Amino acid sequence: MRAGTARGGAGQSRCRPPVIGLTTYLDQAQMGGWDVRASFLPAGYFQGVIAAGGVAVLLPPQPVGPDIAERVLDGLDGLLITGGQDVDPAAYGQQPHPAAEAPDRQRDAWEFTLLAAALRRELPVLGICRGAQVLNVALGGTLHQHLPDVVGHSGHRAGNAVFSQLPVRTVAGTRLAALVGESVDAQCYHHQAVAELGEGLVVSAWDADGVVEALELPGDALVLAVQWHPEESLDDLRLFSAIVEAARCYASGRVG
Repeated sequence: MRAGTARGGAGQSRCRPPVIGLTTYLDQAQMGGWDVRASFLPAGYFQGVIAAGGVAVLLPPQPVGPDIAERVLDGLDGLLITGGQDVDPAAYGQQPHPAAEAPDRQRDAWEFTLLAAALRRELPVLGICRGAQVLNVALGGTLHQHLPDVVGHSGHRAGNAVFSQLPVRTVAGTRLAALVGESVDAQCYHHQAVAELGEGLVVSAWDADGVVEALELPGDALVLAVQWHPEESLDDLRLFSAIVEAARCYASGRVG
């Protein structure tokens, strides 16, 4: 029996909003007179989940083993792996590029363990930016560590916290295309991207430079990740609605 059905049965689960866990940063943060290590997440991520009808729960990086991950996921109906710094290139067998950010290995281990456990129980998963890279690396794929070396420009990440709006075309027949149609004006801020695909994954969107902008795992369960930032334009909730609805189905005992 899935965790969702264990919490009161299918009928009751359908009446309750699904719970989505969102991974977070762990970094130095300033708040008033304080300058401390803190777990945090830009509000757009959890505002998107809430606006789509879900309940948002933040999942700070922490020491983790399989038992802890399973216990965390027992309380969730869906998992959202959020944006953040570069994945440690050692996770896909490479040395760091000079432009690569210093990795947060604790966050890497936390998200890889949560994702593996989520995939085993067919929990709905949505990845955003770094989340797409985590999904790909978790399934044995690799990353382009610095896109300007590949495409010849820095248009995917302009810098200074300014998002680039890029046209992205979806792949016909994919789950993403069914959700958002043929194209998306994507808010992008990434200098890395998928290179070799992880096992079982398919590309569900490309940009004009031939960069992978979304990927998914075919099957009944929702496992979808986009390289862009839908939380930056909450007038379009389709991706957040997708994981909330998939989580609602999971909680009621269906895979969704």
